[in-house]
Amino acid sequence: MARPSLQEAVQEFAGSADIRSGRVHLDIPPLVENGNTVGVTVTVESPMTASDHVRRIALFNEKNPQAGVAIFHLGLRSGQAKVSTRIRLAASQTVMAVAELSDGSFWSGEAKVIVTLAACVEDLL
Repeated sequence: MARPSLQEAVQEFAGSADIRSGRVHLDIPPLVENGNTVGVTVTVESPMTASDHVRRIALFNEKNPQAGVAIFHLGLRSGQAKVSTRIRLAASQTVMAVAELSDGSFWSGEAKVIVTLAACVEDLL
């Protein structure tokens, strides 16, 4: 079975909804020496009130063996729309985050990362 493209993985998360660029910010180094563990923080502009909050944040990559990295579910008790994790990157690529808001809108942000020593290379050969 072929690996889904970045666009296919995003569409699986958001369905047929229009995804707008903005409100989602990725804090990830633009150049990493080792792709085995790359820290990334995703922040979404949201007041996190009952009427205006982030429901989910999904993290995707362009070239790893699996396009979907993680989906984080947030609630009002989250306090702020911010998640942090570490990921593996198989090669230099684009990392993208998509947020679903309580009004049903989807927003995205992306960052390009250059990797000098790749991780996950066994599936790319």
